[in-house]
Amino acid sequence: MNSDALFGMALGLQTPWTMKKVEFEAFEQGGKALHLHIGFTPGAKFADETGVLCPVHDTVERKWQHLNFFEHQCFLHCAVPRIRTSSGRVVTVAVPWARPGSGFTLLCEAFAMALIERGMPVSRVAQMLGVYGQRIWTLFSYWVSKARQADRIDTVTRLGVDETSSKKGHQYLTLGVDLDQGRVIHVTPGKGKQSIESIALALQDKGVAREQIQQMSMDLSPAFIAGAASAFPEATITFDRFHVVKLLNEAMDKVRKSEKLEFENKGNKYTFLKNPENLSDKQQHALRTLCVVYPNLGEAYRLKMLFSEMWSLPDRAAAQTHLLHWCAAVEAAKIGPMMQFAKTVKAHWSGIVQFVESKISNGMLEGINSKVQLAKRNARGFRNTGNFINMIYFLCGKLTFDYPRYFA
Repeated sequence: MNSDALFGMALGLQTPWTMKKVEFEAFEQGGKALHLHIGFTPGAKFADETGVLCPVHDTVERKWQHLNFFEHQCFLHCAVPRIRTSSGRVVTVAVPWARPGSGFTLLCEAFAMALIERGMPVSRVAQMLGVYGQRIWTLFSYWVSKARQADRIDTVTRLGVDETSSKKGHQYLTLGVDLDQGRVIHVTPGKGKQSIESIALALQDKGVAREQIQQMSMDLSPAFIAGAASAFPEATITFDRFHVVKLLNEAMDKVRKSEKLEFENKGNKYTFLKNPENLSDKQQHALRTLCVVYPNLGEAYRLKMLFSEMWSLPDRAAAQTHLLHWCAAVEAAKIGPMMQFAKTVKAHWSGIVQFVESKISNGMLEGINSKVQLAKRNARGFRNTGNFINMIYFLCGKLTFDYPRYFA
């Protein structure tokens, strides 16, 4: 068996495609490359869009980069036939080893996507393949867009929204997440009311009516609240538990700082912020001592722990009663930061209490956000926001890709 036939078998060429010639050539700047020249049998006919076999009208030269042959780059060449269809149009025949308009074979594209999937930055993938980074971004965007077009999100009823930074200088993206499937279903620039409307329009394009969204989880952003009320009128809002706890911890820390602790202050910041079960014996002893020595601090800590009991209450009525007593206790204590936090609670009362019934939060979104920011750091930032958005879909969208995978 000669090398032409061997490489033809390796590529999986089938009639009427044949391997014409194999060349191993040196680059002017050093190194070598394998060039595989593909042809078709004389007199071959190719089917048009209606299935009618049509004779070859002429050919056009095409070239594609393939998987490396050992350490050498490999390229496929073919005088691709053009046919005159039964309707009289002249069209280029689609080759089985590459998609139209691509300078890579399907296996080469799949290899590049697999490297990205395994965490390799796009710039490094481009370096490995010996091409400009924009070529990899182009093929990456194609496969993400194709997967998103085929993606179905028509079952979503519970939606989480959160913001993530895209660049330095307070530039943000808003993520829309299916809380049941734990995946990103839409990403839009900005973090205001219009971002929520953009998510609603994207869902409509996918066949999800606004009224289908029954529950939403978000932080206490006024813009998000206004956007949700307008875009998803049937949705019941649950304010993110972790965001509320963060505000409570900030109030607790303000009380700690206001006490102007001297040597006791050092290393005790998180003693008042952690859950008691996560404290070491040394931290628990320090906590008890400081709460006795500084009564104001001790009362603030008691209020903090009392508020936290609400999350485990069985129903909305019990949660409302609990919060009423808690707000009264805060008023009696007269501790400034806690009183300010109580005002926030009263302003967002319904959405905070709703947690005991919905049990939804943005905890899942925080995990997604961490994954997104890690990708941004690995890439050393994204100059192109569209590329960053596609990377979020790729990593967090649980999309299904149909590029070849049998090399893995």
